[in-house]
Amino acid sequence: MTTKTNLPDPYGKRQPLFDKRYLEMAGTWSKNSYCKRKKVGALIVKDRMIISDGYNGTPAGFENVCEDENGKTKPYVLHAEANAITKVAKSNNSSENATLYVTTSPCLECSKLIIQSGITRVVFVEKYRDESGLNLLKRANIDIAQMEI
Repeated sequence: MTTKTNLPDPYGKRQPLFDKRYLEMAGTWSKNSYCKRKKVGALIVKDRMIISDGYNGTPAGFENVCEDENGKTKPYVLHAEANAITKVAKSNNSSENATLYVTTSPCLECSKLIIQSGITRVVFVEKYRDESGLNLLKRANIDIAQMEI
């Protein structure tokens, strides 16, 4: 799956290689998650630099337990994309025209954050069970690519 806009590829012909490397790094970063059901990692890259990272987990100051006693994800768990976007919001960086690399495609709520943050490209490995987030990104003309690593 690829939806392509007219954005330049900062790495030229080597873009697919760098996309794969960033996805591998997002996969490594996902291992920091305390979630048992699903570990997801994300990186935001702009001007050939990683400007933010995130993984799914509880908000700062909360216990690092993502699931309740029935194995269901607690409602306040943040997705990797949301963590990366809020991190960049707290920094001096801007995610305008950046690329988000994430191990699982964004949900609808994270897609809203992606659009509002100015991210123009999303590269992911596997599809989330609900594709409404991808549909919203397409509607917003966000460049989307699914890649194997």
